[in-house]
Amino acid sequence: MIISTTHTLDNKSIEAYLGVVVGEAVMGANLFKDIFASIRDIVGGRSGSYEDELTRARKIAFAELENEARQMGANAVIGVDIDYEVVGKQGSMLMVSISGTAVRYRD
Repeated sequence: MIISTTHTLDNKSIEAYLGVVVGEAVMGANLFKDIFASIRDIVGGRSGSYEDELTRARKIAFAELENEARQMGANAVIGVDIDYEVVGKQGSMLMVSISGTAVRYRD
């Protein structure tokens, strides 16, 4: 499955636009991660635990996007957009939302 942020695929002819597909993942941030992240905010540096959660959420969202596209008969997703949000009470959850257009191409 080709997944691209572009709206075309080089050397490929898009034969069908199948519709919008979305993958989402919402991950809860636990108390310990919040405490260590707030310490990092004060002293500076990167928060590895939050980065790991974002990476995990992004991988889940991409897998959902690809699965939805396959179910539609697509072999590519174009025009992909990735959004990150903090949601929930006091920003306690991290959300990754990925959307794009499922297409079928031929070489």
